[in-house]
Amino acid sequence: MATGFIGSIVAFVVALLIGGLAIYISGRVIADTDDYSHAVITALIGAIAWALTAWIPLFGPIVALIVWITVINWRYPGGWLQAVLIGLVAWVSALAILFVLNGFLGLGIGAFGVPGV
Repeated sequence: MATGFIGSIVAFVVALLIGGLAIYISGRVIADTDDYSHAVITALIGAIAWALTAWIPLFGPIVALIVWITVINWRYPGGWLQAVLIGLVAWVSALAILFVLNGFLGLGIGAFGVPGV
C-alpha cells in the first residue's frame, strides 16, 4: 500500500517538474524570464486553477483555459498577448518533452500544469 502511495507522489512530482520545464522554456523564450522554480510554482497554480474550473458544464474547458492564461499573465511580465504566447509555447514544449520521454524512453508520464498534454 505504501509503495503505491510513494509511486503516486513520485509520478506527481515528475509530472509537475515536466510541466514546470515546459513553462520555463516558454517563459525564457517569450518573456526572457530565467527562473525554473517560478515556472514550477506557475505550473502548480495553473493546474489547481484548471481543476477548479474545468468541471463547469458546457463551458468548463474554455473557462479553464482562460483562467490558466490568467495565471500565466499574473505570474509573468508582458501582458495578455505574451501570456497567450507563453501558454502556446509551453504546450508545444510539453508535447516535445513528452514525445521524447514517452516515445523514445517509454516512460508513460504526463506534464502537470500544462493543459491538454
